[in-house]
This record gives sequence, structure tokens and C-alpha cells, in this order.
Amino acid sequence: MNKINLLSYYPIVDIQEHVVFANNGNVVLCFKGSLPEIYSLSEKDFEDIHGAWFQAIKSLPTGCVVHKQDVYLKKKYTSEQLPNKSFLEKATHQHFKGREFMEHQCYLFFILTKNNALNNSKYVNPFRKVSKSIVQEMDDTISSFIGSVSDSVSFINNSRKMTFTPMDAVGIHALTNNFFNGFNHGFDTDILLEKNSTNIGEHYFDVLSVNSELCFGESVQTSKTNEKFTSDDFVFHQGFIDGMGLTLNENHIVNQIIYLDDKQKWRKQLDKKVEELNKSSNFGSQNKVVLKKIQHILDQINADDKARVIRGHLNIIYWDKKPENLERIASKIKTEFKELDIIPYYPRGEERKNYILNSYFCFSSNFSNDDLYVTDLKHALCLLINNSNYKSDKTGIIFNDREHNIPVLKDVWDEQKKRIKARNFAIFAPTGEGKSFLANNILRQYFESGVRLVVIDLGGSYTKFAKLYPKQYTVLRYESGKNLGINPFYIGNIEDLTPERLEDLSVFLFELFASDLKVTKAQSVSVKKILRHYYHQISEDFSLNSFYEFIETNKDSLLEQLKIHEDYFNITNFLHIMSEYVGDGLYSFLFEVSEDQTYKIEDKRLIVFELDEVKDNKEILSVMLKLIKSAIQRTIWKNRAEKGIILFDEFAKQLKFENVLESVEFYYQAIRKQNGAIGIILQSINQLPNNSTSASILENTQVIYSLNNEKGYHELQNRLNLSSHDLNQLKSIKNNLTGPRKYTEMFIKIGKESNIFRLEVPKQVYAAYLTDGKENEDIMQLYEKHQNMEKAITEYTS
Repeated sequence: MNKINLLSYYPIVDIQEHVVFANNGNVVLCFKGSLPEIYSLSEKDFEDIHGAWFQAIKSLPTGCVVHKQDVYLKKKYTSEQLPNKSFLEKATHQHFKGREFMEHQCYLFFILTKNNALNNSKYVNPFRKVSKSIVQEMDDTISSFIGSVSDSVSFINNSRKMTFTPMDAVGIHALTNNFFNGFNHGFDTDILLEKNSTNIGEHYFDVLSVNSELCFGESVQTSKTNEKFTSDDFVFHQGFIDGMGLTLNENHIVNQIIYLDDKQKWRKQLDKKVEELNKSSNFGSQNKVVLKKIQHILDQINADDKARVIRGHLNIIYWDKKPENLERIASKIKTEFKELDIIPYYPRGEERKNYILNSYFCFSSNFSNDDLYVTDLKHALCLLINNSNYKSDKTGIIFNDREHNIPVLKDVWDEQKKRIKARNFAIFAPTGEGKSFLANNILRQYFESGVRLVVIDLGGSYTKFAKLYPKQYTVLRYESGKNLGINPFYIGNIEDLTPERLEDLSVFLFELFASDLKVTKAQSVSVKKILRHYYHQISEDFSLNSFYEFIETNKDSLLEQLKIHEDYFNITNFLHIMSEYVGDGLYSFLFEVSEDQTYKIEDKRLIVFELDEVKDNKEILSVMLKLIKSAIQRTIWKNRAEKGIILFDEFAKQLKFENVLESVEFYYQAIRKQNGAIGIILQSINQLPNNSTSASILENTQVIYSLNNEKGYHELQNRLNLSSHDLNQLKSIKNNLTGPRKYTEMFIKIGKESNIFRLEVPKQVYAAYLTDGKENEDIMQLYEKHQNMEKAITEYTS
């Protein structure tokens, strides 16, 4: 048969859920796999996955065939998943549209053969007409088989590294049509099986295989060194045959087929081969090599009580529109095999046709003994590919994968709390490595997805991107000797005096006048009583000054009137300490305010507090942070349904002052009740003092970003309890700041998941995030001219 029309010889008779009844009597259970991200696995992970596969497959019934199929297709990125509304979103959407990448689909099939027949003649025509009566009904044998397979798949899924889910009829038919249509799109075609070539539509096919135990060298293993990322001081691992997967960058399919048949029979077969070779080993060096290989396999099997002898077949089918390219692709595959000390077999003519057709899952029981190697199951399982592309979440922040630089959406908010319980984040990077750039990227995308932002900034890094949204942002800048216009005591009417409001105000006051003392419950109750009394006695112009005067005026009768013991509220002490913030006190200007101006920020979605001028004054900075906290509580946190982020940039400068850390810890405690997150940016984790407050902050920070750090990452590893593979990932970071595709690499850890991501942005986005240098000055000059940041960036980048 040299020409096949699929419609005339359709291989599937019936599909019930994920169970396929093939026209050759086989019953096939079909699953689709979701594998871990490439580069995310350590040496131990590869061993654990191998162990999971072994446990899952070793007890399957005799006569079962397991077929794992990995399909790799060259595709162009469509940008459909990316948002496309705002100026910067449109630029990003356009920038990545049409970029080439490899799509990977992973399938797993369990085949129950008719009468457990696994001894086929050399060539089996898979399309021979079979009488309909051969198709099995859903009998006890099939039900028992489905039960065994279900247990196996559950075991694999419980490893938590991989997930295999049952396919539906639509997916099964689509895979069948794609396979026999040669992965051509837009038309149906015939398969032409000539002696010298196999072509389907526009694609020419070829195949290389491992079909005998003689193909293998000394040994196989679960993983090997990844030379691309390994350096003198660390080793990066990849799966043993990962070089045949995503990184091959060609259209191809990897088929790994395992026959679980009578183990004693094939052990005896090996014994017989050894006996024959022993007799003839004097006749040539080749026989001695073969004898050594088979003896090695037999010794491994005999030494391991848990060994399960199997027959196996591995092949790689590859194709291209130009037949002359097949030789180039074959050369790449052979080079990968050579590195593994495996010599592949190159089938021609009838054999090639046989290998290609029988790599379809309904027919993969058709291989003969000449097409199969005999070995132990553990050995065969080293030849599985156990990772895949980077996984994009449905929504999230756009980064880029490490393989093709295509966008990957990472849901670092995690609404359902599947990966993280606290969505607070930290960015670690030395000066000049692009931490403000990364922070701009994260915040801008959050902002455009509807999250409200508050940035407490000591460096002026966010004003430029804010100017793209003129009606939605406000910048409150501290200037020496002036207030921020925040009056924590302001209320519009007495109904605003809720228990929460009194609680917040009492905390604010204690932070001002008793920051170094532990506040008792009795003291807290006392202050709330006094505040309530103040608001009911005074009808207008509420302020710290007015509150101070109220206490001073009523100091002799106040405690008695409110039945407060003087041990619980020391009026003299209060008036003395607070005198610094009122009247002609040293810091009274911070609270001099005729009206509260927080209404200015109530309807803004991007609020930047620029405290650059205050960064060296402990007292003013501390009060400023308390005032900001008060404003945030009354505006941003008013609506708990609204998502909000508070970012502390240049956090180390703020941390020079001990009470700042406690103040920030308060945010971490309070944010739990809100629909929000806290972000901090540090040059080094050592800038966080090694104490219980910092430990609490780090414990509540479950999204970690780290950029390149030439000084190393051991402190980061120690403080954050990173794994050795996390450390290897960090050490493998390499930036590329030249050429057409500039990018920085970063380590991102979300809960327990980690990987290296890239950040590549279009020129418009790059211009929006720049914070210093000549380019930034040029853009700001254009902004001054147009008073429109979008116009300025467009003119600069065109």
C-alpha cells in the first residue's frame, strides 16, 4: 500500500469517553499530559519523576503497551492572550506577534491488545481490513484494565510534578487527523509511501530509532549535565534525552513505546543470546562488544529484585517542507544521540513506512521483536521526556520564557491561593541591574488590570510611567518645612467615627507618643475613650493640634470624668512628648493643616509619595510613614473588594531607622485583611536586619524576584531557605543587552515554584520605564514640549 486515504481506512471504530476501540481489536486509554516547565527541575526532581513512572508502570498487566508521545510543532506566537487596550499594551501585543516558538503537546496511551498478542511478524499493515466482530465489547477484562490504568495515572498525578488528564473524543479525533494529515493545515491530504520517501501533503517525513539493546552505550541515567548553563561552580541538570525535545527546534515527534509482556520469556532470550555469543566471541571484536553490552543488561536485571524486564522502542519522526532539510535535522538528532552514547538505527523503505505508521497510538502494538530492545523498565524510563514549555496562566504579569523569548503570563496575585497564601513580593538586585525597571513593569501591568497602587518612593522612579495616565495619578512630594496635607483626625461627620476609625487613630497616636513602649489593652481602651469624648465635645476643625489643646484644657477632670485610672494614661507624659508636633514644636509643620487633602487621593488609582528630601531624617520619615498609613487606611483600604498594592522603593534607606521596620510590619499584618499586597525593593537581603520583625516580613513574602548579582546569592539562599536548584538557577542568570532582542534574566519564585524568566520589552515600554540617563532626559524634554507622555514616547521611538 503506497497511498493511504484516511477516510477509507479510519482506524477508530468507537470512542467511549477516553477509551478508544480500534479497528484492529486494540483498546486504548488516552491521556493528555501537563509536564513541569523546562529548566525548573533539579537532579533530585528528575530522580523522583523517574521513580514515580516506575511505580506507576511496573504493576500494569502483562500484554499492556504504554506509549508516550511528545509532539513538537513550529508555531508563530499570535499574541491573542495578551491585553491590547492601552498604549503600552498595544506596543507589547504587536512586538511579540508572529514570533516563532515550539509548541509541545504530550500524550500518554495505554493499549490493551487483542488476546495479549505482542509477537508480531516483521511488517504489519495497520490498515488491513478487520471484521467488525473483532472489536471488543466493554467486558470484565477491559474493566479490569481500565482500573489498573486509573491506578497508574493516579500515582503519576500524585507525584505533583506531572498531571495526566483523560482526553475526549474531539481531542482524540483531532490528534488522529493531524497525525495522518502530516500536520498540514488548511487542507486534507493523502499519505504517499514511496520507497525512497514518505510525504504527506507539503511535508516530507523521516525517522530515526532505538530498536535494539545494541544501540545503547555504557549506561543511561535519569538526568545529565546541561552544558549551556553549567559553569565551574555549579551544575545545571536536564533530563537524559531532553536534547530531543524543545531545544531541537524542529518539527518532530518523540515516541517512547514500552511492551509489558512475559518477563521470563525475554530474560531467557537474553540468556540464550549470551550463550550464543560466548561460543562465537572469538570470531571478532564486534561480537565481544555485543556480548559485553547484553551481559551488562542481564547483570543489572539479575541484581535487582524489583526489575521488570520489558521490550521497548524509541523513535523520532521528523519532517520539513524541503526534503533536502531532512539530512540536516537527522544530523542534529544524531549529534544528540552521540552525546548520550547511543547509536540510532536509520530505517529505509518498507521499514521506515512501518515505523511511521505504527507510531500512531492505535497501532503501536505492531512492532516486531526485531524493532524492540530488551531491557529493564528502569532503564527504559530514562528515555522519557519529562518537561515542557513555560506555562502561561490565564491572567497575570507578562514575562518571557527562556527558550523562545515569547510572553508568559504569571499569576502572581493568585486570587484562588493555589500557590501562595500571601501575595506580598520582594525584588532583590544591586544598583544598575534594573530593579526599578522590573518594578515599573510589574506595577504598570497591575495598574492596567485595575489594581490600585501606592508607591512610597525615595528615588523618583515612577513619575514618568504615571504621566501616561494623567487623570488617574497624583504625586505627593515632601518639601522641607511643609506638610503632606494629610490630617488623620479629619472626619466629614460624626457617622464616620466607626470603631475601626477609633482603633486606627489610637494606633497612630501610640506610634507617635509611645513608639518605644509595649501598649497594654488598658492603655488602648483609655485612648479610644478620650478620642471618642473629644469628637463628641468638639464639633469642627478636628486636628492633632485641636486634640492636644482639648486634653491640655481638660487635663484636671478628663480621667475622672471618663473613669480612667491615671496608670492607664499619663497625661503629663502625653502632653510633653506631643508638644513637639503642635504649636511652635519642632515638627509642628507636619500637622499644620486647615483641611484634610486626602480627598485628592481618594479617586486616584496611582498614588506616589515622594520622600526623597526626607530620607535622612529619622523623625520626619517616621511621622511621614505614619501619616501615609493613615491616608491609606482611609482611602485605599476603605473598599476591601478593590485590589491594592503598596510598594516601598529604596527600602534600605528607610530601614536605617528601627521604628520604620515595625511600621512596615504593621502593613504586612493589616494587608491580610485587605485584598492587597506589599512590595519591597532591596539591593541585598542583608539590608534587612536579621531579627524577628524581618523574619516575619520575609515569611509573609511569597513572591521573590532576584536579578543578576555578581557578589553571589548565598545570603539570599540562607535567609529565604532556597533549595540548591534555586541557587543553581540564580547562578545561571545571564543578561543580553546587545543585538535586536535585548533582555534581562531574573529568578522568580512563586510559593514553591521557581524558574528563570526573561524580560524583553518593545522600545515604547523601554522608554516609559527609563529612570535616568541621557535617553530619559530627551524623553522628558519632549514631554515638556507636548505635555503628553504618550506623544513624547511615540516621537522619541519613531
